[in-house]
Amino acid sequence: MRHSWRSLLLRTHLRSRSNLPSHSPHPSSLSNPNPHSVRRFASLLRADPLRSSPSGPPFDAQVASLARPSYPFVARPFSSEPAVEVEDSDHTVVADAFAKCENPEDAAKELESNNVAVSHDLVLKVLESLSASPSAAGRFFDWVSERHSENLSSKSYNLMLGILGVNGFISEFWGLYETLKKRGYGVSGRVRDQVLETFEKEGRESDAEKLRGIFASGSINNSVEKNPSRIFRIVKNEVWSEDVEKKLRELDVEFSTDVVKMVLENLATEPMKALIFFRWVKESGLFNHNKQTYNAMAIVLGREDCIDRFWKLVDEMKVAGYEMEMETYVKVSNRFCKRKMIKDAVYLYEFAMGGVNKPSVQECTFLLKKIAVSKDFDVGLFSRVVKVYTEKGNALTDTMLYTVLKSLTSVGRLAESDKVLKVMQECGFLPGANLQSKIAFQLSSAGKKDEACKFMDALESSGLPSDFKTTASLIEGHCVSGDLEKASDYFHEMVEKEAGSSASRALDSLVNAYCDKNRALDACRILKDCASNNELKPWHTTYKLLIKKLLAQGGFEEALTLLSLMKEHGYPPFLDPFIQHISKKGTKDDALAFLKAMTSKKFPSITVFLQMFEAFFKVRRHNEAQELLSKCPRHIRNHADVLDLFCSKSKGTLATVAA
Repeated sequence: MRHSWRSLLLRTHLRSRSNLPSHSPHPSSLSNPNPHSVRRFASLLRADPLRSSPSGPPFDAQVASLARPSYPFVARPFSSEPAVEVEDSDHTVVADAFAKCENPEDAAKELESNNVAVSHDLVLKVLESLSASPSAAGRFFDWVSERHSENLSSKSYNLMLGILGVNGFISEFWGLYETLKKRGYGVSGRVRDQVLETFEKEGRESDAEKLRGIFASGSINNSVEKNPSRIFRIVKNEVWSEDVEKKLRELDVEFSTDVVKMVLENLATEPMKALIFFRWVKESGLFNHNKQTYNAMAIVLGREDCIDRFWKLVDEMKVAGYEMEMETYVKVSNRFCKRKMIKDAVYLYEFAMGGVNKPSVQECTFLLKKIAVSKDFDVGLFSRVVKVYTEKGNALTDTMLYTVLKSLTSVGRLAESDKVLKVMQECGFLPGANLQSKIAFQLSSAGKKDEACKFMDALESSGLPSDFKTTASLIEGHCVSGDLEKASDYFHEMVEKEAGSSASRALDSLVNAYCDKNRALDACRILKDCASNNELKPWHTTYKLLIKKLLAQGGFEEALTLLSLMKEHGYPPFLDPFIQHISKKGTKDDALAFLKAMTSKKFPSITVFLQMFEAFFKVRRHNEAQELLSKCPRHIRNHADVLDLFCSKSKGTLATVAA
């Protein structure tokens, strides 16, 4: 309907001021005209731009008064989130963060931890603080250009321009000037004087002459680059009326794609005025919108307080045959996710997947993560994203599932993993063996006994081949959580089916867990039962640990029985803990039992006897050494080394008594 945009103005006058909201949700990062020019100097300053969705200033009272219409074909609920207030000291926090962090991502995390909200005034203060540090200023400016471009103004561009020029970044200075000029801004007299003085001192006469020439022509010539700024100022600063329309017509401007797009981008914080201009320029016959201008308008409207109009525009764009650009999708989707508008983010993903320019695998994973950590995990929304992704011929991967599970874990929602796995299995996904093991361990170690059981049942029902590594990981997890009974149950089921390396690994975990609970005797019974009846070969380290724990927990006889099992499995005897234990606490009978357990046919070598005698002498238990010697075979008692040892110890004792 012709002049339908005028209905927006009519609503402005009809709407009661008493119904105005106390504040408006903030918009997100908007497209930055010619971002390559900004990145050119930022990359040389080692900037590392980040992608995100920031907040910006609220509407003017006049624009906020525009009523939000309802469209019957749009029924997409959304959420809200209050804006964060900016503290006076925030600029110091920001300046310090970008000064000490080479990677802007690290600086951004510090800002987030301090609840810093970026605003136009904050940008100016930070640039002023970093004026003597061009590298830090460059990192900050590039980050703002990427994430908070709506907070950049002529003054902030001029501040950055001055920092570059005064500090000798000449090519970066002219690159940023080109961006500034295309935004319709001019070089201020203060910046001109400062930079011109630097150029002259450094003998850069050609650059100085070029800068003088800019001002000789009025800083910005009358080319198309000045037009967006002139239009923007008229639309932004005045209430829309016939007088405004007249002024715009009198500019005698050619409304090209670049001009319209730049005006819309500059009106990012005034979405209703941007929409009025968008409608007016078309219905006045001055310009026919295309893919670029539709996408620019979509970015402006893709915010919480304009959501109905956004979807109307998206539907209109589709009918007109124009595709949503990937840049538009990424910016709006990130903004929706940041503002907790998860349903709208899913609707947008479905819309984008229906076009030619489809979101990447990374964008799908990002959205699934956001659904996973949302206030209420909506498995329906999760399923919609997975289904539209796979229906377009894409395959789900282990990486995607593991990333989602990590997100669930981060918000204490790992119990929902069975729902996630079920949705992905319904779309043809079966997790690989390594991922199965990770999931099983995460669930059981977190004490999610029922969820772990459901997960194992789901694997079995899916027809996947039995993977004993997964069971071993499950047992390890139960041991970590302290559920030894459950771990034992799974272990016994496992050894009935398999007695290989996975079972040995699981046994090691189980023995460790029992020993940590001072239940070494129970661990010994499990090991002996499995090693004897199921041909299971425990690890050498498992034997050694269990022997130490048994001796410490009063299980001397049980520890002796393990020596014969160790020999059967080809392991060398583990002597030291026995010798130390017997020499300090044991009797001659304990010593004889140990020495006999060393072999099934005869006593061990003379070396072992000597070690045992020396251990007794070391702790001054000479009587026990003599008693043991009296019980030894003749060839031991008469051995020259044994006689020499006892003779030397007897002389030492007599010498001590005599003294």
